[in-house]
Amino acid sequence: MLTVKDVSRLLDLTEHTIRFYTDKGLVPSLKRDEHNKRLFDEESISWLTGIKYLKQCGMSVEDIKAYVDLCLEGHDTIEERYAIIEKQRAIAHEQLKEARDRVDFMEEKARHYHEILTKKMTDDTNPGKWHKEVQST
Repeated sequence: MLTVKDVSRLLDLTEHTIRFYTDKGLVPSLKRDEHNKRLFDEESISWLTGIKYLKQCGMSVEDIKAYVDLCLEGHDTIEERYAIIEKQRAIAHEQLKEARDRVDFMEEKARHYHEILTKKMTDDTNPGKWHKEVQST
C-alpha cells in the first residue's frame, strides 16, 4: 500500500490534487488506515492514472466523476463509456497535433538561429528591428 506522498511521486501529481480527487469520490478503491490516512493499492493507482489523463484532456472533475460512476455500474454502461473515451481520444489527438506544431515551430527557429550564429548573418528575426529596417529603406 502506498501513501499520498508515494503516489504523488509515482504519478507526478501534487499531494493536494490526490487528496482533492479522493475527496471528490474519484477513487472508489481507496483504503484508509486506522488513523484515517489514505492508502493506495494497484487498483487505486489505476484509477488515478485514468483520472490524470482524462483531466489532461480537459475533462471536468464532475464529468470524470460521472465516468467513474458509469464504470462502477458495470457492463451495461459500456456504450456510454466508449463514447466518453472516444471524445477524449479525439481531444488527445488534437493536443498531440498542437504539440507537434509547437515543436516544428521551435525546430525551425532553432535552425534559423543556428544559421545566424554560424554564418554570422544579421538577426532578421527580432521584431524590434523590423520597424527600423523599414524606415531606412
